Amino acid sequence: MQQEIPSGQDTLTVREIRTCPVCGGSSLDADLFLEEKVDLTKLNQFSFASRKEPEYFNYRMVRCKVCDLVYVDRPPSQQALAQAYHSADYDSAEEAEDAAGAYLREMEAVLGRVPPGAALEIGTGTGVLLDGLMAAGFSRVQGVEPSSAAIAAAPLHRRPWITEGIFNERDYQPESFDLICCFMTLEHVRDPMDIVKSALHLLRPGGAFVSVTHDYSAPLNRALGRRSPIIDVEHMQLFSRRSIEELLSRAGYVDIDVKPFSNRYALSYWMRLVPAPASLKRSAITAMNALGVGRLKLSANVGNTMAVAYRPVADRGRGG
Repeated sequence: MQQEIPSGQDTLTVREIRTCPVCGGSSLDADLFLEEKVDLTKLNQFSFASRKEPEYFNYRMVRCKVCDLVYVDRPPSQQALAQAYHSADYDSAEEAEDAAGAYLREMEAVLGRVPPGAALEIGTGTGVLLDGLMAAGFSRVQGVEPSSAAIAAAPLHRRPWITEGIFNERDYQPESFDLICCFMTLEHVRDPMDIVKSALHLLRPGGAFVSVTHDYSAPLNRALGRRSPIIDVEHMQLFSRRSIEELLSRAGYVDIDVKPFSNRYALSYWMRLVPAPASLKRSAITAMNALGVGRLKLSANVGNTMAVAYRPVADRGRGG
């Protein structure tokens, strides 16, 4: 029996149970993490948008006892997810610029290790990170993004770099990139292992894959529980530091480094994420803006991790 969950004019179809997308463990190897909670009347055009105000909705999630991944065991189809992201609205340009700045700062060691040749970003949004990579000396940058609204919000000079759609390995030549970035995207796809394996094939030997994911086991997220912003209908899985390392190791990467880092956003944006009534948050943001502090930037470690991994140097010729 299939369950229909409408989102606006779209339909998300929850299919049969899946195994753990990292280690393949069955439901017998998983404990219940969160029961499903979805209010159909409150889903809107921003429900599948980036950096939205939290709704605290989620599909049923279980935690794998083998690799520590939390995942939706009956997820929507890939086609339904693609349609949801394609039609999502976009209103987070400032936050995207702030996030890209934080990512580039954390990537300094990576950028010093890989040749500044070709770079690809999976889930590029408006392509703001691509601008940063060009400034860092990369000769060719490309991005792929499913949201037409995000691409429409990109400056004209970035749009030729961005392909609209879902990332597909077959759209690129094997061993054609020195760096592939995938920030706040692995939680949103049905098969994160397919993404990281495809990226491995597209990297030249010695090339780097860099991801940013939420860490559900981080102290703040554990303390907030269901009221954490990472509890979201968009998320098909949630990683811990252990499970993201397991994903990359099983895919064939080496020299894996996983570490937390701080994001830097405007005070008004941080307020949007606070688990409080929407009316109270709106009043607080209005007051902050009236006092001239709403745009004040504040750095905080809110439980995000950056994982860096490399394709083995001796792996030449196996990327086809």
